Amino acid sequence: MFKKYFFWAISAGLLSSLASLIYNRIYFFATEADFSKIINTGSIIGSCVGASLLAAAGFWLTQKLFKAKGEIIFNLLFSILSFASLIGPLSIKLPLDIQFPELFPGLAIPMHFFPVLAWYTLRPLFMKEKSDIQ
Repeated sequence: MFKKYFFWAISAGLLSSLASLIYNRIYFFATEADFSKIINTGSIIGSCVGASLLAAAGFWLTQKLFKAKGEIIFNLLFSILSFASLIGPLSIKLPLDIQFPELFPGLAIPMHFFPVLAWYTLRPLFMKEKSDIQ
């Protein structure tokens, strides 16, 4: 069963990476604020795929521990952790040579929700019935 969760995580990670990279380009062209020293392609892909792989491990663990209530507990925890992760971009101290540091949260904060959105979006492809969870 973990194999299914693993492929779900890889798919969600790639989808959220793609969304984040597109958003990064759109944000750059809209604001002309370059944060490539802080957020680059590698860090975007790594964080999105990493978050999704951690989500798969968490989903598997909540299924084992809480059985029927595992999915709702996982969804609640994943959403709470996504909001809690916003502390990072809000509290980061940017280098002095970065122009428009006040625009950084506008770039980073939406990206924190892309892995959870991709995870929930792809759920129907990997969990067709209630029996697939157990």
